[in-house]
Amino acid sequence: MINLKSKLPLVGDTIFSEMSTLAQQLNAINLGQGFPDYQPDTELLNAVCQAIQQGPNQYAPMIGVPALRQAIRDKTIAHQGHAYDPDADITVTSGATEALTSSILALVQAGDEVILIDPSYDLYAPVVTLAGGLTVRVAMNPPTADTPRFSLDWDAIAHAVTPKTRLLMLNFPHNPSGLTLREEDLDALEHIAAHHDFLILSDEAYEHIVFDGNPHVSPVSRPALASRCILVSSFAKTFHATGWKIGYCCAPSSISQEVRKVHQFTVYSVSTPMQTGIASYLKQTQAIHGLSAFYQRKRDRLVQGLKASRLQPLHSEGTFFLLVDTRALGQGPEKDLAIRLTREAGVATIPVSAFYADPAAPAANHQLLRLCFAKQDATLDDAIEKLANL
Repeated sequence: MINLKSKLPLVGDTIFSEMSTLAQQLNAINLGQGFPDYQPDTELLNAVCQAIQQGPNQYAPMIGVPALRQAIRDKTIAHQGHAYDPDADITVTSGATEALTSSILALVQAGDEVILIDPSYDLYAPVVTLAGGLTVRVAMNPPTADTPRFSLDWDAIAHAVTPKTRLLMLNFPHNPSGLTLREEDLDALEHIAAHHDFLILSDEAYEHIVFDGNPHVSPVSRPALASRCILVSSFAKTFHATGWKIGYCCAPSSISQEVRKVHQFTVYSVSTPMQTGIASYLKQTQAIHGLSAFYQRKRDRLVQGLKASRLQPLHSEGTFFLLVDTRALGQGPEKDLAIRLTREAGVATIPVSAFYADPAAPAANHQLLRLCFAKQDATLDDAIEKLANL
């Protein structure tokens, strides 16, 4: 028997895999894991199919197809207000997941501290551990009766920064809360950054899904922050094609050089025809501009429908997620309630407690579940009916 020592002894199947498996076993509607149940735009499918048929179908350049890197440059100028050099600063990756992982592994040394803002996406902490870093958790202010939304505690974030802080992880629009950044948040971040030497890794996978006419606010819109920021985003999320795993990473050249060293030995390059098709699609259409309105209609449909249930929706400012307050159904661990809803109502959700260091801790359980509304209207209506019958 070989004696194996795990590098991630505390990591098992993610809550997303667990709840999706349970939904499949029970034939429940899956509003848990964040993926659409509809096809990407036909024009995008045609562009990718044409690229497959006509080529190229061999290895792409390690940093990405030139046409796509140029399209990313144009897009970040338009949406983040910052110009990157497509050759020195932009790297196409195997989804946002690989961009985040390669960035953390490249930039975090043994003993470095990485600040995570809880609730935080479950990828961050394990990769920091693999890099030999130490996670420092700072909790958002949870929703209250007077303020029914999560909010950032910039004083606590500032207090958490030490000389050992290497990286601050940001994720806005925020998964799972749907919170977006405001200009006053960037003011606070600039003030902290002016007094400390650390990098910012900004996960902006939902950058094109912001509601109620509000703009997407990115740290790279401020030159002082852009100089220390790694911007990560995802075409897979943007174009309803999560299985394609096409993302990208933008950063100043000195930072990009280090990230690329890990990227080239992780995947080397990503699907050539996918990159070519996406680049062509971005030139031909204005599809990105309609995404927020598309998802806002789905958010509003779910919110309106849940008024007939005992679940109380919180306001979602962005992403394709909605949090619901479940206190009317009784107290208890959020995961237990999520399993109960899957079994009894036939609707799978994700407990927000899963986004904390210790999901079982009382401080992680605010009686909240996350629902994904990136679904066909018929799917949402069916889920609403089941939840209304609780």
